Amino acid sequence: MNQNTIEDIRVMVLAAGVGTRLRPLTYRIPKPLIPIVNMPVMEHSINNFHKQGFRKFMCNLHTHAGLIKNYFGSGKKFGVSMEYSFEKNLLGNAGGLKKVENFFKGSGTLLVISGDGFTDIDIRKAIAFHRKKKSVATMVLKKVQSVFPFGITLTSPAGKIKKFMEKPDITDFVDATVNTGIYIFEHDIFKFIPNHNFFDFGKDLWPLLLKKGLPIYGYVTDAYWCDVGNLADYRRTVADVLDGRVNIRIPGEETQGSVWCEKNVRVGKNVKFYRPCLIGADSEIGDGAKIGPFVTIGRGSKIGPAAVVKNSIIWNNARIESGVKIKNCIIDSGAAIKENLTLYEGAVINTEDRK
Repeated sequence: MNQNTIEDIRVMVLAAGVGTRLRPLTYRIPKPLIPIVNMPVMEHSINNFHKQGFRKFMCNLHTHAGLIKNYFGSGKKFGVSMEYSFEKNLLGNAGGLKKVENFFKGSGTLLVISGDGFTDIDIRKAIAFHRKKKSVATMVLKKVQSVFPFGITLTSPAGKIKKFMEKPDITDFVDATVNTGIYIFEHDIFKFIPNHNFFDFGKDLWPLLLKKGLPIYGYVTDAYWCDVGNLADYRRTVADVLDGRVNIRIPGEETQGSVWCEKNVRVGKNVKFYRPCLIGADSEIGDGAKIGPFVTIGRGSKIGPAAVVKNSIIWNNARIESGVKIKNCIIDSGAAIKENLTLYEGAVINTEDRK
């Protein structure tokens, strides 16, 4: 087993998904660019791994490929090297890894992460486990109380993977471990993935490795993890970050307990902030507005006088006019909510004009 250093371990970021379950938000942007506290979910992942010493990343692309490539560029501004693989026709997540096999040439251990998975994991602990077990492939697992809509992974007391179960009866398992989509592989993994075929990690590769009797393990993490795969999970993840349940940096200055303000925020008279909340850079809050709790306001957005915003996610450059009342909503970038309108209980306002 090639014990390459953390800095030499290369990371595959899976970002070619369509994001169907997050519609209408993903009509205009891909899932990896969905903002969590005013930063794309994938940026949080890159920052987390950069902090731990990882420097070389490959990202596969399909839907809205140009938006991801334009945002992250060469990776220089994030302190990493970022390369891209465009898939005109989707190859499956394992097939996408096979397509860029040359990127990993000469490497030993490699990582695969999801561009829309949100976590504060210290992956170095999982790598140490992987190497101690002399594992060919290690799946990072998370204990959850509810397994739907996930399949679960059954392991021995030593962590060796014994069985995969797809969407079992929820009453069968009180405390199950689910696949986070974070994988640690040795370079030999490529010989098990066919060329130019659609091939999936969960449905094809992992069952194949198990059938062959290879040493594959599950590492159970106690870190925060959420698959930001639907609107409910998205809202919950943002709330968890604001509530301090995730070990990540919230942008801006904490001007008072659990109220963060980024640069150039203009706040009118008699504005009330109810923590926790985040006010984005270059935004404007009108006189008498009430913001929070559990609110993020995107950069360049304007909240009108006497507006009330609770438990909501406002994206960049949105306009909430005077007297508007919003609760439990997601407001897309560039959306305008007219004065004195009331929006409650899960409304998603999107600006996409589909034809």
